[in-house]
Amino acid sequence: MSKNLLLIFLKKINLAKIINLSKVLFSFYWSSLFNAQFRWGMPFSVSVEPTTMCNLKCPECPVGKNILNRSKGTISFYLFENIINQSSKYLLNLFLYFQGEPFLSGNIFSLIEYAHKKKIFVSTSTNGHFLTPDFAEKTVKSGLDKLIISMDGTTQSVYETYRIGGNINKVKDAIKNIVDAKIKLKSKTPFVEVQFLVFSTNEHQINEMKLFCKEQNVDQLSFKSAQIYDFEINNSLLPKNIKYRRYKNENQKWILKKKLKNRCFRLWNSIVVTWNGDVLPCCFDKDAKYSFGNVNNNNVADLISNKKFKNFAKQLQNNRKNIDICNNCSE
Repeated sequence: MSKNLLLIFLKKINLAKIINLSKVLFSFYWSSLFNAQFRWGMPFSVSVEPTTMCNLKCPECPVGKNILNRSKGTISFYLFENIINQSSKYLLNLFLYFQGEPFLSGNIFSLIEYAHKKKIFVSTSTNGHFLTPDFAEKTVKSGLDKLIISMDGTTQSVYETYRIGGNINKVKDAIKNIVDAKIKLKSKTPFVEVQFLVFSTNEHQINEMKLFCKEQNVDQLSFKSAQIYDFEINNSLLPKNIKYRRYKNENQKWILKKKLKNRCFRLWNSIVVTWNGDVLPCCFDKDAKYSFGNVNNNNVADLISNKKFKNFAKQLQNNRKNIDICNNCSE
């Protein structure tokens, strides 16, 4: 974490959040040590899905491939308000993203503003196609703390090999617009991170990307290993440079390089809430297959310690590799 981002984050912390963090840490290590499903404290990181709609057709995305196996829609402000009101006392981080493009949600700025008023560190991730000068200014004024803009290439021909239906010039303009808006409004936020998913099709442009981001004065450039769904060995998207590859070849299949341990801190420290209120263990549960229940009918505190949670935690602690969503997890 950069110094500037750390300073922004520290301003959101208070004693209650520190105490809750300590409870979560204690319960995780206690459960790991004694193979228990004991949970103490509230999740200090929550991802909320603004919408499942997206303008792109990315080939390794369930939304882009139109294979998302659950209902689609946009979160209501009433539901979002309910989630935040239950969690704000303990929340260190709110990530307004799961599936879909957040800026296609008509209430995205209202969501950010509400969480900002509750003194929560708020971030989101976008493909950058809707950050016009007007939207860029609204984003800065909303109080957003961190903005991740995906840009997987420096030329249209390379960019569109994965971001199908995308326009590289719109993304470049989005980066310029948000940086200009920060200068105009004399704001240190949002912290702007440009994220580059490394594929075989774009890895030759890594140095060009570094130069571009330096010229645009973005706060951070990160290179991320891509997640895939097609594990056949002929998947041509994986980069040649193994530094940017999270998989290895085993028996003519791609599997994770990192060995899965029968524990997961994410299950204790965070939850994901879909646009319609389903509470999930993590962001790898794209289809809400392992939902603990719905926040429309239950309190978050009850859902994160109920029978469904305990059964999932027990299965994870006994043999995590048998849980399908874990087999694509880099944690």
